[in-house]
Amino acid sequence: MRRGAALLLAAAGLLSSGCATREPAPAAVVSEARLQQTVLPGQTTRAQLLAALGDGPAIRFDSGAEVRLFHVPESVGAYREFVVLLDPNGIVAKTRKGALVTPPR
Repeated sequence: MRRGAALLLAAAGLLSSGCATREPAPAAVVSEARLQQTVLPGQTTRAQLLAALGDGPAIRFDSGAEVRLFHVPESVGAYREFVVLLDPNGIVAKTRKGALVTPPR
C-alpha cells in the first residue's frame, strides 16, 4: 500500500510540474513615497494603480477580487513585498507589506 501511495504522489508531482508554461512576470519596483501617494484603500482604482505603478504579477480570484505584487527597495539588493488587494469592483480594498526578499533578476 505504501508503494502505491508513493507512486501516486510521484505521478501527481510530475503532472503538476508540467502545468506551468511560463515564468511569472517580475514585480515592479516602486518607492515607498510613490506607493503612499498612489495606493489609497477605498479610492484607488485598478486603472489608476496600473497607470501609476505598472503591470506585474496578479492573482485573480473567481469572486472578481485580484491581488497585485510590488517590491519596495529596503537596502542594496533587498526589497519588501507590497501586496495590494483589489475588490471585485476594481477598487483597492487593502494593502500589506510582506517579507524582505531578494528577487531574481
